[in-house]
Amino acid sequence: MIAGLPWWVFMMILFIFLSGYMAFRAMRAERKLEEQFIEEQGNVYMERMEAERKQRQNQQQNNRQVSH
Repeated sequence: MIAGLPWWVFMMILFIFLSGYMAFRAMRAERKLEEQFIEEQGNVYMERMEAERKQRQNQQQNNRQVSH
């Protein structure tokens, strides 16, 4: 007994802190993965917008050439 408490009580306290630390690490890793996914999807969206803009410019140029 340490400080009037059995050794298993200290082990339980240690496991509680360890569990909290592991949960914190998992939460950080999940947030990082989420941010990477969001950034990747944002890049895909921006590429689609750029392709659409180029397509519209090409259509406008073709329309101008046909009308002249």
